[in-house]
Amino acid sequence: MLAGLGAGALTAGCVGLPSSGESVSLLLNWTPNGLHVPYYAAKAQGFYEEAGVEVTEIVGGDGSDASARQAGLGNNEFAVTSSDQVLLTAGGGIDVQSIGVMMQQSANVVFSTREAFGGELTDPQQLAGRRVGTGPGMVRKLTELYLRAVGVRESVELVDTGYNTVQRLLDGDVDAAGGVFGDAIDARYQGATVDSLRVASQIPAYGHLLATAPGYAAENPETVRGFLRATARGAAWATNNPEAGVDAVVEANGSLAEVREQTRATWDRMAEAHVVGPAVEAHGWGWHRSEPWTTVADALRASDSGTVADPADVWTNEYLDTDDEYVGEYAARVS
Repeated sequence: MLAGLGAGALTAGCVGLPSSGESVSLLLNWTPNGLHVPYYAAKAQGFYEEAGVEVTEIVGGDGSDASARQAGLGNNEFAVTSSDQVLLTAGGGIDVQSIGVMMQQSANVVFSTREAFGGELTDPQQLAGRRVGTGPGMVRKLTELYLRAVGVRESVELVDTGYNTVQRLLDGDVDAAGGVFGDAIDARYQGATVDSLRVASQIPAYGHLLATAPGYAAENPETVRGFLRATARGAAWATNNPEAGVDAVVEANGSLAEVREQTRATWDRMAEAHVVGPAVEAHGWGWHRSEPWTTVADALRASDSGTVADPADVWTNEYLDTDDEYVGEYAARVS
């Protein structure tokens, strides 16, 4: 860990006065939680201002579909969303584009409790003959892809648990569940002993993305680059200073004080296993590859989810400033 990322060193005033710049808003994909630590850390530390971008507000959202749509419509300059919703939103005629990948590996897991499973879940082959609950949307699609990839889909009973998957698992209604790692953390903080299998070990797909309208990016390229540089810096700073990073999101959202420990656990898991990957090590923070986009597009088309945009048209690396130390050298900054 580099000394330059110490908690006391990287404050807004340490490299001079922040510059005034373009005012923008960031729409989250959901209510603020541990997955959103980088944005709050970047704002609290003044990194956006230093990059010439004034983030006037970080707004809690109502799903990745809504955030992709609002970014495409220009109601928020930037949004946290997902690859499936970018593909479907663009396919539906609203021009939206991913400009950076926050989570190189999807957050999806298949998980269980020792109580519900009757023992420890360590191998996907153990799922054969079991009831696996999952909610709707991309979580279900990726769970199915994972079960097929490991050769057990035909022997698994997939149960629709709606938006109550964790509780259904805790109640013993299903043997295991498909969800995101935050669900597994939730179950653990409710007193269960939880085991998880990472869907990303078999299925290449992204987690959170940052999106904007292509027209906005074309007209404001330096604002987009500055926003991405500052976000990468916020992620690096919060990775190396996790307590202070979590403080930023909790202080901005008082209700999180009651679940601070869980918020910290969520951020720790994201920072440890989801932000850095081979593309980041080779090119820098936020880098896109084509394969995860193709995987998700194929899954959407196979399930008749709606009109799916051409994956090649909905993402770009153009605005990732790989000469910047927090973008191009991100992996080294958090090692």
